[in-house]
Amino acid sequence: MKLSKDCGTVFETDVLVIGAGASGVGAALGARAQGVRVLILDKGKLESAGCAGGGNDHYMAVLDEDGPTDELPALQKFYSKPVDRFTPGMIEKGWYQHMRHLAESLEDYGVKFAKQPNGRYLRTQGFGQPGKWWIHISNGMDLKRRMARMVLDAGAEPLNHCQALRILTDDQGRACGALAWNVLTGERITILAKTVVSAQGRSATRASSNSTGNPYNVWMYPYNTSAGIVLGYEAGAAVTSLDTYQRATMEPKGYGCPGMNGINSSGAHELSAIGERFMPRYDKMAENGVRNNQIRGTFIEQGKYGNPFYMDMRHCDPDVIRELQFELMPGDKATFGDWADATGTDFQHKPLEVEIGELIYGGMLAVDDHFETRVPDLFSGSVFLYCSGAMCGGYEAGVQAGRRALGSEGHGPFDEDQALATFADAFAPLRSEGSLTYQELEEATRNVMPYYMGFQRSEAGMSLAAEKISFLAGEAKRLHAASWRELMRCIESREILKVCGLAIAASRERRESGRCVYARVDFPDLDPDMNRPLLLWQEKGVARIAWD
Repeated sequence: MKLSKDCGTVFETDVLVIGAGASGVGAALGARAQGVRVLILDKGKLESAGCAGGGNDHYMAVLDEDGPTDELPALQKFYSKPVDRFTPGMIEKGWYQHMRHLAESLEDYGVKFAKQPNGRYLRTQGFGQPGKWWIHISNGMDLKRRMARMVLDAGAEPLNHCQALRILTDDQGRACGALAWNVLTGERITILAKTVVSAQGRSATRASSNSTGNPYNVWMYPYNTSAGIVLGYEAGAAVTSLDTYQRATMEPKGYGCPGMNGINSSGAHELSAIGERFMPRYDKMAENGVRNNQIRGTFIEQGKYGNPFYMDMRHCDPDVIRELQFELMPGDKATFGDWADATGTDFQHKPLEVEIGELIYGGMLAVDDHFETRVPDLFSGSVFLYCSGAMCGGYEAGVQAGRRALGSEGHGPFDEDQALATFADAFAPLRSEGSLTYQELEEATRNVMPYYMGFQRSEAGMSLAAEKISFLAGEAKRLHAASWRELMRCIESREILKVCGLAIAASRERRESGRCVYARVDFPDLDPDMNRPLLLWQEKGVARIAWD
């Protein structure tokens, strides 16, 4: 398509995948399996982008090998809950049917899954799930590079170091590509596509921090700002789970890293400051129960007895603990071994001091059973949880986007004046005479969100949070960038603010406690009528919100 205005370098493809993490990898593979052209876009690099780029120690899979708890109905019963908007059909088509295939594909590319003597995968139980669904990975630090090779061998084309700015829609409201820019050179980019898959993850991680005070030393990928939610929302898609997908985990004190699944499933006991094991009061599976229950339980006990808290593994099987400390934990974060050496951490012989980590705000684009949003031809792969859920959900979104692209002759024109305005707005900090840095704006956000939107909150506090986040959004016009890198961070900081504003609006509507990681002091009880999802979207620039 020839453009009438200078919208930068133009690329054309059948399917555009925005985001090159596990979800984007899955989407690219699913779309390529339909025989269409695929372009996969990320502000980072395919080989290291996304949460999996930092390593991963487990892959979740239901494999029909260990009785009823290892079959599709068990998976559907556990995850197909109204509040999450996951239907049984979505669970089956978008997760279950791809679990084994993608695990075997990863294994073909050298991912080392633990095996039993009979050749089956060695799996453990975690997070309150009814069966042993977690396959151990012993070389998790290499996982993303192996995923990248799968994508390249499949024939998808990566567009590295390019940050998405807007999802394009044509004159009929159908997704038809995206605007982006190269974060190393400043080059403006317009991508035209028959279908688009949003695969930018679900979590905004830099809206709070742990005891390190370092927003990059955290549990999950610190470069995920939930930009997919922002871009989808601005394109007209509905977003959901912003009120319920607010997550935290336990972390080693003073060191943000994943790994609680392995610690809990090893048989560890969490001990309070008075040496009491308390988790059986909060979950029938104790420490190996639902993650939210562990956070709420720890928060409540913290209010009673203060700190410290410990994970005690001295009673566990020595071989299990040896694998956990020296294979699984370093597979989730490469510097874990260095940190353990420096601090004298030894799972087998001394309790590990832990803390409640940073609170993550996020959600997802609402999709139907074909993983399509309310914007025609815009699909989402960032739906399910964990590396497995991201990769499998992305794969199904890619399959559906690829099939749609096969039957499409292309789209009508998009608003080129709006595209130019988007580029101008994105590059404004380079021209700004303001003195506000992205660090200052993000730090102000981190001062607001944990204080008013923490693990205990009220309408009064959330109302103040909304006012303060709105004020900061206005101050964002004073952002100044002196380099391409600073410009990328400025754009990220504005995305974080937008997600925070949406999360506050959604949380104020959920007038209950007990369904999420946080509790409301003004609505302390569970409300059965609120066991349903909340949707937020825009119509002609006007914000809308409604229970689904």
